Amino acid sequence: MAPAVSPFLDPGASSSAHSLGILQLKRDHLIPTVLSDASSTEYAEGNVVNTRFGSFTHSSLIGKPWGTQILASVVDTGSRGGRSKKRKREANGEGNAAEDASRSEEPVRSVVKAATTASSGFAHLVPPTPETWTLCLPHRTQVVYTPDYSFIIQKMRLRPGDHIIEAGAGSGSFTHAVARTVFNGYPGLEQPEEKDEQEVNGTTSRKRRRRQQRHGHVYSFEYHKPRAEQLREELVSHGLDPLVTVTNRDVYADGFCVDAENENAPNADVIFLDLPAPWLALKHLTRSPPPPAVVKSIASDTAEPPTTTSAPRPPKPFRSPLNPKTTTRICTFSPCIEQVQKTVAAMRSYGWLDIEMFTMEHKRLEVRRERVGLAEEGLRGANPSPATVQEAVQRLRDVEDRAKVFHGLQKEKQEQIMRRAEAKKRGEQAPAGEGEADGLKKKTEGLPPSKHDRLERAKKESESRALFREGRLVCRTEPEIKTHTSYLVFAMLPVEWTAEDEEKARRKWG
Repeated sequence: MAPAVSPFLDPGASSSAHSLGILQLKRDHLIPTVLSDASSTEYAEGNVVNTRFGSFTHSSLIGKPWGTQILASVVDTGSRGGRSKKRKREANGEGNAAEDASRSEEPVRSVVKAATTASSGFAHLVPPTPETWTLCLPHRTQVVYTPDYSFIIQKMRLRPGDHIIEAGAGSGSFTHAVARTVFNGYPGLEQPEEKDEQEVNGTTSRKRRRRQQRHGHVYSFEYHKPRAEQLREELVSHGLDPLVTVTNRDVYADGFCVDAENENAPNADVIFLDLPAPWLALKHLTRSPPPPAVVKSIASDTAEPPTTTSAPRPPKPFRSPLNPKTTTRICTFSPCIEQVQKTVAAMRSYGWLDIEMFTMEHKRLEVRRERVGLAEEGLRGANPSPATVQEAVQRLRDVEDRAKVFHGLQKEKQEQIMRRAEAKKRGEQAPAGEGEADGLKKKTEGLPPSKHDRLERAKKESESRALFREGRLVCRTEPEIKTHTSYLVFAMLPVEWTAEDEEKARRKWG
């Protein structure tokens, strides 16, 4: 039976139950979750993803097209109150054992309650890809981010059908990216067959045997056993285990050959080394046994060689892990320039050519619409500064006009108070303030609106405006360059020229 296609290779048009989905809350804030339509003992609404932007039930995420905006749901948190109290008691070392045992045996709800939409909060449901997985994976080591591994894949000319060796798998970011790149079908599904072909003129025919397709594969090596086991479990859950072989090994001592059905495995075309001392692993990446003097001289240059707890093993017959029919390309990922110097020296000793070094320094480009003008005052995401000189001059005139009227009214009010005080001293009746309201209304007529009135008017008008279409489309870069991650060293190892090749060339061209 054919294996299920991984969502990293073909996620389909919409999400489905028992598959991985990713909730994107912000540009750099993503939450991975395995969608489930089963009921839950904690929530009446079933399984729930709680975020700072609200709660999202799995039932509202299943069956939705990728990229859909999912509104937050109102979740009945009272149904899990007992479990919350139990967690608090466990944290404080308190609680009744019998009561906790009875709560732990609480049956799972058979019916999932329909969730209602909350008044605010939303997220976007996006498919799992190596790019999105890099931003939300559980960090076990330093991660190779998208700008780095995209350049590495392009520079090493990695393509479908290639075999790649990865040493230092770590968190698995690079593993997912190259598994998608080399994928050209699952192994064991296609068999070689014979096919008749006719010439263009249709007079002659010839029989050609189609060569068996070479399926791409990733051979990943990790020295730390718990990390290797965690990566292997992740790849199985993501459906990538037929494409990736994870091996827990010290590649400095044991090399890269794997015990597989194919004696030529890994038969690699491309190599990626993310190791503390990549120059110590280069002795296993040759087409023929390297001279012992060269190996000893390179090992002696290491101040603190990696230590292994395993007992010394007898030497094994040399077997090259490289593809003998194609040029092998390599990339090393090293954070320090001293590591680069030792790696380059070792590459030259082992016959690697076209050695180059690169470092990635990138800026993020942010494309957005920019709304500028005094009419945007009080609106979110806008710049309420004057858009033109005329707009600024008009605002200054409006402020001056309102100031004149204000100071004039203040002066009249002060004079009226003085007249009333003088009339009171003389024992006369204070003059009545008839017509003051009408006079004030006449004086304030035609004045520019106050700030409060402007904000109210802008808020009311924004309800009928398509703000997402207004404004200039601008591009802004980050103010600072990203910090240095690592130095990338690239090289290539040509196909070995044997005596048989020399004899064939002599017969053909001599």
